[in-house]
Amino acid sequence: MTRVLAIMLMSVGLLAAGGCATVPGQQVAITGAADRPMLDLPPATEAQARAKVHAELGMAYFEIGRFDVALDEASNALAHDPGYPPAFHLMGLVYMFIDDTANARQSFQRALRAAPNDPDFNNSYGWFLCGMGEEEEGLRRLAVAARNPYYRYATRPYTNAGLCYLRLQNDEAAVEQFRRAVALDPANARALFQLAAIAYRQGDFDTARSYLVQLHQQSEPTAETVWLGLRTERRLGNTAAEASYAAQLRGRFDESPEYREMIQGNFE
Repeated sequence: MTRVLAIMLMSVGLLAAGGCATVPGQQVAITGAADRPMLDLPPATEAQARAKVHAELGMAYFEIGRFDVALDEASNALAHDPGYPPAFHLMGLVYMFIDDTANARQSFQRALRAAPNDPDFNNSYGWFLCGMGEEEEGLRRLAVAARNPYYRYATRPYTNAGLCYLRLQNDEAAVEQFRRAVALDPANARALFQLAAIAYRQGDFDTARSYLVQLHQQSEPTAETVWLGLRTERRLGNTAAEASYAAQLRGRFDESPEYREMIQGNFE
């Protein structure tokens, strides 16, 4: 579940809005304020304004892993506005992360009943459903989020859809989604890594290396990305680059599973 959080909270690019907005492969007409993320809308009442403050504070605590405080803030939001959808969405995120799937599902559904087109809600619930083995409905929800012309974070549902397609062992569809994610946010580390991993798995080592170079130019390396880089350079016969990656694993990630695989010679 830690990777779920990383995916959903990654740094993201902005999706243009205004007039008519386009995301890769889609042309979507703006349909009105109901399609805007609820937290982007000004509160309609004083009670909603108070609820919004607590929901936003709770999301900040969620992002740093303080799930207990995040749940408290969601409850505080609902004390001011008992039907406030972002509070239920926040609860869904926390419950999903702590593997309370029944409460996560119920919370996401309550948020979506009030705001069925909210892209944040659809992205989160879509990823939850993919993790529950309900990929078809999960992908539908993710597509709703990605199509929304007001959504500043369309790279998120595209990335999540790519991961969902990987669960279905559909590399071709996954690559399409990851490419869309990178088109919106060239620094999307998870999408870049998955594109490199798929290329490596398919034997296209030059393409894998290209994505890894782009990835390491944009973000700090991890044991996972360094290990893939090492194996890619090994396949290409670039001994100097392979040695450089090996030194990084040894020097920075010597307690990682990837380092243990290296010293045991398990390159495949």
